[in-house]
Amino acid sequence: MSSSFKQKLKNFNELVVFEHTIFSLPFIFLAMVVAAQGWFGWKLLFLGALAAISARNYAMAVNRYLDRDIDALNPRTKNRPSVDGRVSNAEMIGFIVLNALVFIAVAYFINNLAFKLSFPILIILGAYTLFKRFSALAHIILGISLGLAPIAGAVAVLGEIPAWAVALSLGVTFWVAGFDLLYSLQDMEFDKKHKLHSIPAKLGAKNTLNLAAFFHFLTINFWYLFVLLAKLGFLAKFAVFIAALMLIYEHYLVRKDFSKIDRAFFTVNGYLGFIFFILVTLDVVLG
Repeated sequence: MSSSFKQKLKNFNELVVFEHTIFSLPFIFLAMVVAAQGWFGWKLLFLGALAAISARNYAMAVNRYLDRDIDALNPRTKNRPSVDGRVSNAEMIGFIVLNALVFIAVAYFINNLAFKLSFPILIILGAYTLFKRFSALAHIILGISLGLAPIAGAVAVLGEIPAWAVALSLGVTFWVAGFDLLYSLQDMEFDKKHKLHSIPAKLGAKNTLNLAAFFHFLTINFWYLFVLLAKLGFLAKFAVFIAALMLIYEHYLVRKDFSKIDRAFFTVNGYLGFIFFILVTLDVVLG
């Protein structure tokens, strides 16, 4: 493998921040485990992973492509590959189209409902960047984008959307929207200056912190409802309790020091999804 090709792969990895796929993968597989009441097979493991990865790559590339003018002005984002030319506009468009086609093709091979849903899902995934140009609801749109993961997992196994998957999805939606509010505090002054419609820019830091806390309160309630609707046991309820403790710790970190936002955003939330998946899976397998 040539050094130039390795560098190009590195640039694309930096473009979409591939490692952040960890936020959606645990919940699509968790839904598949619950739907199948255990192991769901190697085929769905492969297709589920490919669907989650291609969907996120598509969403991130759309965001980077449409936001390159804004990112060029922001000191925090001005060195992104989409801004400094390491990934060209043509390469980003090609990457967007490729991942969209992969996602649709994977959905086709899963089942008919997954295929039909793949088109509106792509529209929702691409809507986040446009929304923040005119509405502070962009944080909710981002939450919905990742919240679709458990519904996709349930559809892959069952070919339908059960009530517990909706509850799990709503929990993920408010979880992501809540931590995106915390993350957006970093750009509050920039958003005000450039008239971008973020909640921190409109409501200020204190109100944003309180709203994020309320969103995470909803998260815990929806996840507990998921446990009840799916008729899960003690370990799943313990997973919700641990998630609540981790979210409380996340808010403690951010309220104490805004410089801890990255730690709260990446580390705490990354572990939260993984721990939630492990405990719920154990509950299903052992129950």
